[in-house]
Amino acid sequence: FVTGWMGENHFARLPTALYGGVLLMAAIAYQILVIVIVREEGPGSLLAKAVGKDIKGNLSTAAYVVAIVLCFFVAQGAAQAIYALVALVWLVPDRRIEKTLPR
Repeated sequence: FVTGWMGENHFARLPTALYGGVLLMAAIAYQILVIVIVREEGPGSLLAKAVGKDIKGNLSTAAYVVAIVLCFFVAQGAAQAIYALVALVWLVPDRRIEKTLPR
């Protein structure tokens, strides 16, 4: 819905900010999922070691917050560029789990 609304309104501030809100909620849901899985596996598990501090996930969440603020106070184009950059960052495969597992 928000993607369509953003497109129909030619990337206006409010639809672009709400699109960022949807992305932010997805990032928060991902972080909650990681926390729950690591707690279930235990702090000494291979998965906990592989995930580590989850810099990529934390930076993505922070970038979405910055983009939403930029949307209102600077330009929605800057926010859209951040949304695209975060998407491109996640296209690069994350090899943390493969590197941690024994061969």
